[in-house]
Amino acid sequence: MDFTLSEEARAMATAVADLLADHCPSKALRALLARGESFDAGRWARLVAMGLPGALLPEAVGGLGLAGTAFAPIAEACGAALLPEPLVETAWVTLPLLVEAGAGEFVARVLAGEATVAIVHPLAPLALAARQAAAIVLVEEDRILLAPAATARLTPRRSIDPFRDLALVAAGAGTATLAAGAAARAMAGRAAARGALAAAAQMLGLGRRALDLAVAFARTREQFGRPIGSYQAVKHHLASAAVAIELARPVVHAAAALAPGAGPATAARIAHAKLAAGRAAEGAARAAIQVHGAMGHSWEVDVHLILKRTLALATTWGTAADLRATAAAHLLAALPGPAALFPEESADG
Repeated sequence: MDFTLSEEARAMATAVADLLADHCPSKALRALLARGESFDAGRWARLVAMGLPGALLPEAVGGLGLAGTAFAPIAEACGAALLPEPLVETAWVTLPLLVEAGAGEFVARVLAGEATVAIVHPLAPLALAARQAAAIVLVEEDRILLAPAATARLTPRRSIDPFRDLALVAAGAGTATLAAGAAARAMAGRAAARGALAAAAQMLGLGRRALDLAVAFARTREQFGRPIGSYQAVKHHLASAAVAIELARPVVHAAAALAPGAGPATAARIAHAKLAAGRAAEGAARAAIQVHGAMGHSWEVDVHLILKRTLALATTWGTAADLRATAAAHLLAALPGPAALFPEESADG
């Protein structure tokens, strides 16, 4: 499997990272939070202008036609920037589902920047940024609905992450059924796989951001006349975090190259990717807090925000228990039985 990024994909990921560095710095996020908001319309317009909500859609419907491997670094950049707007979920989960369900007219509105859309799924039961959405996709057990946000009942729910504006959604008048039965269940399964990949890629970016903050602090913070980064105890913490992130990255990128819903082997690899990315990101965030010492527990230092986003993503689109069960089911089913391991000897001896 070759998931090497093309020069074009690298350039796009760099451009997104640069845009977020300019328009999604920590200062801007904290100002947004001080106003009691979690969605910046100006920033979203810039993301739309780059075509990012439709990054994974075919060019025939107005998308950019990127592969999952090309979008994964973009999702990493969004995670590293603590982007509060649901770009990754929209691009990797919601719009592909709507295209698959035949809701092309509404997709065109989102790509044009005229509307946003949220999603509710059994593995992501609270809608993200539903207050700004024009419609909400409701994935139920055996049907997929598109509910106008204006008639839906939204019940706010608090998240551990202050930048995640969550709501419980009850559909209202004008709700349309996009798919039902076996077709809806298949679409829901593919959406769940894409959601796990979206969370995994963002957590890679979160882990890298936590590590960068910790390394920068360790280089300048002094104790006993020396930078704390010169002490082996600190070096080992940061080295372990860096190794975990670098080992998780190819797992995530390889899973992003697969077609969601292709079978139990693909489901197991996607589950492994989210598990590996979550473990690496949480480990890096906790190491960064420890390296910062008492400052790491303060509101002023961003590492606590990274840990909170990581914990929120780790329990969305499949908990660790769900993911381990998925991986274990495939491994156990793939194990050869005793007849294959110890074939009976032939009659000829």
